[in-house]
Amino acid sequence: MQEALFYQKEAGKRVKCLLCPWYCDLREGGIGACNVRKNTAGILETLVYNKVAAWGIDPIEKKPLYHFFPGKNILSVGNVGCNLHCTFCQNHNISQCRADEFEGFAELTSTGLLEKAKAIRNNIGVAFTYNEPFTFYEFMFDAAILLHEAGLKNVVVSNGYVNQEPLKTILPFIDAFNIDLKAFDDGFYRHQTRGKLEPVLKAITTIARSNAHLELTNLVIPGLNDDESQFEDMVKWIAAEAGPETPLHLSRYFPQYKLDIPATPVNKLERMYNIAKKHLQYIYVGNVNAGALDDTRCPICGKLIVQRNRYRIMSNPGFDGNCPQCGHKIPIVL
Repeated sequence: MQEALFYQKEAGKRVKCLLCPWYCDLREGGIGACNVRKNTAGILETLVYNKVAAWGIDPIEKKPLYHFFPGKNILSVGNVGCNLHCTFCQNHNISQCRADEFEGFAELTSTGLLEKAKAIRNNIGVAFTYNEPFTFYEFMFDAAILLHEAGLKNVVVSNGYVNQEPLKTILPFIDAFNIDLKAFDDGFYRHQTRGKLEPVLKAITTIARSNAHLELTNLVIPGLNDDESQFEDMVKWIAAEAGPETPLHLSRYFPQYKLDIPATPVNKLERMYNIAKKHLQYIYVGNVNAGALDDTRCPICGKLIVQRNRYRIMSNPGFDGNCPQCGHKIPIVL
C-alpha cells in the first residue's frame, strides 16, 4: 500500500482528502471522486503508485505546447482517474474508470520512467498527461524530482483543479504547464464537469506567478461555452492575470463521451481567434487544419517566426529568441 499525500485523519477511521477542491470525506473503504484514492483502514491510499495506463512518444506541440522547446519530443505518460467528470471527455476510457477495476496497468517505477526518458532520441523529458495528472500526484511528484535532478524537463497537462498547497509543493520541479480553461462560467463547470471555476483560475494565477512556463487551452463547444462576450471577458482575464504573452490554444470540439452536439464550425473558431488577438499576442487554433492560424508571428512587426503544419515544425530558420526583423523578444523557451 502506498499512503497518499495531503489528507487528514478524522474520527471513526474516516479521512478527508486535501488534494483537490472536492475535499472528499471518506469512510473506511470509500473511494474519492477521482476514483484512485481510497480509505484503507483509516489511511488514505493511492491506488496508482508506480503504475501507468498509457504512454507514448509525442512531439511537444501535441500537448499542446508551442512555446516550449519547439520541434522536440517528449515521453508522455498517463494513468486512470480524474477529479472532473466532463461530459465531453476525449479520454473517458481511462479518466472515468475506477483504478480498482482497471486491468490495463503496466508497472513502472520513477527510476524506470527516468531511464525510459533518457533512452529516447531528441527527448526533453516527461509529460504527465492523458488523464488528470494531479490524481496520481505521489507518482508524479517522486518522478518529477528524479527527472529534475537528471536535467530533464517535467510537463504537466492538467485541468487545474487542484488545491494550492499540493500545487505549490510540486511547482519547483515542473518546467511547463498546459492548463485546460474549459470556460469562463461557473455554471458551465458545475453542469458539464461537476467542478467549479474559481479553483482553476486560482491555479492559473499561481502558475503564472511562478518560474514555470504556462500555456492555456480552451475547447470551444457550440452552445455551451462559445458566447463571444463571455469569451472576451476570459481573454481579458488571461491578459491581466497571466499576461498578454501567454499562449492560448483554441481547440475544435468533436462529439465525445456524453455529448453529441455537432462539431464546432471553423468560422466560429476564426471569430474567437480574432477576438482573442485584441488582448493576447499568441493565439493558436487546434483540431483543425488551421494554416496560418497555427503559426507564430512577431506581435510587433508580423514577421513569421515558426511555421507549423499541425504538430510539425515546417520552418524555424535560425531563431535565437528574438524576432530577426525587429529584434522583439519572442517568449519561446529554447
